[in-house]
Amino acid sequence: MASVAVYPGSFDPITNGHLDIIERSAKVFDRVIISVLHNRNKVPLFSVEERVAMLQDSIQHIPNTEVDSFNGLLIEYIKEKKAHTIVRGLRAVSDFEYEMQAASINRKLAPNIETFFMMTNNQYSYLSSSIVKEVAKYEADVSDLVPPMVERELKKKFSAST
Repeated sequence: MASVAVYPGSFDPITNGHLDIIERSAKVFDRVIISVLHNRNKVPLFSVEERVAMLQDSIQHIPNTEVDSFNGLLIEYIKEKKAHTIVRGLRAVSDFEYEMQAASINRKLAPNIETFFMMTNNQYSYLSSSIVKEVAKYEADVSDLVPPMVERELKKKFSAST
């Protein structure tokens, strides 16, 4: 049986830290579905469709990956995709508490679904989508923080808002 994992997130936008987790996950699992969640608690810079497009462009070089999006409960989505693993990246101790709570409730809802934590590469331990947007807003260079398409899209967003 093929191992299928889901890497869920807002990806607003995808960063090189996310890409690192995707590349490494693709070496562990037969198939990795990167799924953009519709998060009602956040006001995103990019639409779900834009985030999906940026992800698709950024992962073209990784053959056993695909991009999708979902609404609702992650566990229901995982079951629908016939996956058995959730991939989550950890940057710092501060991420751990939230991720542990999420993994615990997911385990209660679906005991057969595992959460697979990956420590981020040290060079990306400070990196988040929020930091990237803040830096890009002031027209600073983000080329070493995000894939090329994302850099272009950030420039478009922030040049249109000034």
